[in-house]
Amino acid sequence: MSARADTKRLILIVDDDLLLLEFLSAVLSHAGHDTVTAASAEEALAVIAVREPDLALLDIHMPGMSGMELAKQLQAATSVPFMFLSGRGDADLSRQAAEYGAVGFLVKPVDEKQLMPAFQAGLARADEIRQLRRTELNLNAALAAGRETSLAVGLLMCKFQTDRNTAFEVLRDHARSSRRKVNEVAEQLLAAEETLNSLHAAFSGRLKK
Repeated sequence: MSARADTKRLILIVDDDLLLLEFLSAVLSHAGHDTVTAASAEEALAVIAVREPDLALLDIHMPGMSGMELAKQLQAATSVPFMFLSGRGDADLSRQAAEYGAVGFLVKPVDEKQLMPAFQAGLARADEIRQLRRTELNLNAALAAGRETSLAVGLLMCKFQTDRNTAFEVLRDHARSSRRKVNEVAEQLLAAEETLNSLHAAFSGRLKK
């Protein structure tokens, strides 16, 4: 089970059916979640601009901007996971919802007994996606730090005509003595080298005049 499965969540419910909004909000509130409702996609975007919910339930067929169009905007500009709600339950629509990145799909009329299991599954899937995004961000940061360190080691090898192990050990020891991370020192070293190269080019240009 997800570490967040039993914690209170903020759920955004978007549907032009006010009675259904009230019903869904009541059921989810009774289950211990906070809810906020919107009667249109435009209203939902205004809500999200103030605070992003943990999960959004989007009615597919609404006047004006549809739930599918709203989902596109959420994916482009936010990290809000979403489920779809529709009066149609055919396979094509369900497949289309999955292609849009939905973490769940509910069919009207909504049965209270089916609602919470579907929401819990959607929340669990949303948590998995968040964890994957965090892992990807951490991995990208680690790769970037590794590239900077590797470039700095190569620079030291060239400058001091030494081997890779010695260059790395000197870089690491300097980082430890200054109580900084190796990649921070590497980044500073690369920036200094870039500045020196720029100054060298500037001086060379003046001397040629």
